[in-house]
Amino acid sequence: MSERAESAQMIIAITGQNSFAMRRRLNEIVNKFIAENGELALERFDAEEAEASTIVEAIQALPFLSTAKLVVVRNGSANKEFVERVEQTISSIPESTQLIFYELNIDKRTAYFKVLKKQTQFEEFNQLDKNELTRWLVAEAKNQGARLGLSEANFLVERLGTNQEMLYNELSKLAIYNSDISKANIELLTEPTPQSKVFDLLDAAFSGKKARALELYEDQRAQKVEPQVILGMIAWQLQLLTLAKVADGRTSETIAKDTGMNPFPIRKAGTLANKLSDERLRQMVSEALDIDVKGKTTAIDLDEALKTYLITL
Repeated sequence: MSERAESAQMIIAITGQNSFAMRRRLNEIVNKFIAENGELALERFDAEEAEASTIVEAIQALPFLSTAKLVVVRNGSANKEFVERVEQTISSIPESTQLIFYELNIDKRTAYFKVLKKQTQFEEFNQLDKNELTRWLVAEAKNQGARLGLSEANFLVERLGTNQEMLYNELSKLAIYNSDISKANIELLTEPTPQSKVFDLLDAAFSGKKARALELYEDQRAQKVEPQVILGMIAWQLQLLTLAKVADGRTSETIAKDTGMNPFPIRKAGTLANKLSDERLRQMVSEALDIDVKGKTTAIDLDEALKTYLITL
């Protein structure tokens, strides 16, 4: 933490890829400030829309009818003039002003990033992997007065995927229904996401469980998921498999950082990729591409083509 961040004056940069965690942190700071100083002492700017001069003037101006002021600047990196003036602006902030930079997916190669990293209380929130999400769910359930075991938390992530906001909303619903959250209640009150089911579908196909693969496919169709959407998700999975296959010793976390993806699906894809040769993966990609082209240019029965594709994996 920088010397400036340790002073009474608060200058914080909230950054990262985890929009849910970033938003919670921002709301925590803003709500506390409003409770102490009132809403009139808060100013918000989106730098993509506001003039740089307007933002800088607001930051440098003394509070009006209050002893403190909080200025929140979103997307400052998108405003070229503001970026050029940010270092000087930070150095001239009145002691009575608190400042928050809110930057989703900031480019770490830029001088703007380096200024924020050096001269603010820099808080980075990245996507959680499966194990981190599982532990977070257990702790969050406790905060809501509910009990969620590690096994049930793991099942919830497997069923719903890694979208933290979705997990939070579903957890809140489960906690209201019954404070002792069970696997049975998770199955009763939540719907599995298509992507998580496609993982299971491909895993069944790779393992030679043709009947199970077809059952999962029909389950998706029964939920009104169109064949084109399923094909698109298969293509996404093939992309993950390819990334895992060419990892060359890199961890899923490293691949996720390089690609902007979540490490959990990459790690899961790695398990499936171990079952495939390079040649087989190339063939799978080629066959999926062929189905996609024929589905857009001919009268092919896409349902039958996809089911055939799956049972021949």
